[in-house]
Amino acid sequence: MQVTITVNGTRYTRDVDPRMLLVHFLRDEIGLTGTNIGCDTSQCGACTVHMDGKSLKSCTCLAVQANGREITTIEGLKSNGELHPMQQAFWEKHGLQCGFCTPGMIMASVALLKDNPHPTEEQIRHGLEGNLCRCTGYQNIVAAVQSAAENSGK
Repeated sequence: MQVTITVNGTRYTRDVDPRMLLVHFLRDEIGLTGTNIGCDTSQCGACTVHMDGKSLKSCTCLAVQANGREITTIEGLKSNGELHPMQQAFWEKHGLQCGFCTPGMIMASVALLKDNPHPTEEQIRHGLEGNLCRCTGYQNIVAAVQSAAENSGK
């Protein structure tokens, strides 16, 4: 099947197997490897992207379901060579260690702040429940999201 998907502002048209997952389209068809494949069971959230502005685990969506849609990946958050405020906050607050879960955590966090610009710690933890980290213990991730929320109005 042929699909046309806009990813980070660029339209891509490809012939794909109807069973191809969006995560494989992003990584294998157009070469955006920031979206990670962590568990193959939709449990870890490492593959989180935005589809039409909403957070989505790209291993739960077929590429054909994304036909005609707007996808934003971790690579699409940068603007004019500058890190997105959430990326900067993760850097400054040490919200990463090995970095494998980081793209998904950042994408989920950006969506969280879009829906709730000033979340409590409990709301942040609840909002990130679908994203797993095996390294950090989450405290610095929560601190990064809090920092990004505090700095978003400046």
